[in-house]
Order: sequence, then structure tokens, then C-alpha cells
Amino acid sequence: MVRGVVPRQAAKTGRHEGARTVSRGQQSRGPSRQPKHASEFPSNLSQGPKQKSKAEKKTAYNPLAPERIQQILKRLDQQYPDVTCALQHKSAWELLVATILSAQATDVRVNMVTPEIFKKYPTVEAFAALKPEQLEPDIRSTGFFRNKSKSVVGAAKKIMSDFGGQVPDDMEKLLTLPGVARKTANVVLGTWFGKAEGVVVDTHVHRISRRLELTRNDDPKKIEQDLMKIIPRDRWTLFSHQIIWHGRKLCIARSPKCAECPLENICHAADKTWTTVEVHKNAKP
Repeated sequence: MVRGVVPRQAAKTGRHEGARTVSRGQQSRGPSRQPKHASEFPSNLSQGPKQKSKAEKKTAYNPLAPERIQQILKRLDQQYPDVTCALQHKSAWELLVATILSAQATDVRVNMVTPEIFKKYPTVEAFAALKPEQLEPDIRSTGFFRNKSKSVVGAAKKIMSDFGGQVPDDMEKLLTLPGVARKTANVVLGTWFGKAEGVVVDTHVHRISRRLELTRNDDPKKIEQDLMKIIPRDRWTLFSHQIIWHGRKLCIARSPKCAECPLENICHAADKTWTTVEVHKNAKP
């Protein structure tokens, strides 16, 4: 502001922050000259508040920005370059059974159970010949063993009767099997058949996708749809495996190891245990 120049509004009220003002009845110290032209005002007075250029305007945070997604995928590749399904299997049928048994059970527990039952019942036909009650003792330790026994035996019978004893490699057909929803079907299709029909949304993918602000949904089907929109299709299967391993190794539900996490400075999760960036209250499981 030019010394001695007072904006008109300030002159009327006798108030102006940072400038000496003269109210009626007071005598100013020294002469005061009013500029003849607006061009004599400094630019910040003659033109009003300075407008920020587009380049100067702060871009709103977008958790789904392609650059951020690419960074997430790149860092996951560096941390987990060759991961695959943790469930031990030698065929599509063994993978199907293991995935059904993995509901509400750890992969470690399932991997302890499946070698024994596949030794005892080596084929789909052997499972199809069982009554669910006969399988229950063998899988009891995986939890929910009654429902799981019905699903496994029911799936075996359906595969024998409708699909010639072969696990189908088609999403719609897989979904007709007892105990098979999209998660199980995606595991079998992606891991065994190499077909990317969707993203596996297990407990780890559900939780970490929300922490990373890749989805705001809580329903697994909606989370899958959200992820399919932002993750390249050829990455769907690998992305699921990487996030699952990340959930086991570093992004642990009860106590995430944020200080060791390669995604730390692009993660704003509300429940971080250590952070170098601002946390977002809505970024939580």
C-alpha cells in the first residue's frame, strides 16, 4: 500500500489495519496526496485480491488418481514380486476344496488339513460318495465344519453329475456349485485356470482396500466392482495375492507395521501406528 493512501471505505470509517488513518476532526501529519489515476495504486489495490493461477491452485486429493494407483502397484511388485495363492493344491479340485475350507480359517490351518483329506479321499468321485457327516471329523479344526462338509460333498456330487467330474472353468458354472461364491470362483479361475474374471475380495483385500481409500464400500461384491474399475485386468489376480500377503506380513489388522510398509507415505489410514503424512478419518476398515 502507498504510504498515506487510504482506501475509500477505510477513510469513511477511520479504520484500516496496517495503515495510519485520519478521521474527521483530526489533522494528518504531513501532506497527503490522492493519486490521480488508478494506475498509481499498487497492483494489489487497484486490481483487488490477487487471483491464483491454475498452476498455483491446490489440486484436491484424489485417492483414485492413476498416478497413485500406479505407485501402489509398483511398490507391491517390488515388495511381493512372485507371490501366488498360499493354499496348497495340485489340481483345480484341491484348490476348490481348500478355498471352501479357508472361510473363517487361516491358510496355515487349511494347509495342515488338506493333505490328510486328499490322501484319504484322492478323487472327486471319492468325495461325492461321502455323506457330509463322514467328512466332518476330518475338517473340524477349520471351523464351521458342518456347513463346509455339506458344501464340499455337495460340490463333488454336482461336478460328477453336471460337469463330467471336471471342475468347470467358467464363472457362471462355478457359481452353481454348493459353497461357491465369487471369491472362491475367482480364486480357482485366476490361480488355476489363469482367467481374470474378477478380484478376490477376502478379509485382507476387504480391509486394506478401504484403508488405502480404493473403495468406500463395505460389501465384498461392491468392493470387487470398485477394484475392477481402477486395477488393470491383467493385474487382478496378482493384485489380490499381493494384498493378501501384505495383510499377513505388514498390514496386520490389530497392529499394522506402518514404519516398515512400502506404501506408508501414500497411505492415509486412520488407524496407522506410525505416519509421515496426514491421516484421513474416513480411511479405515
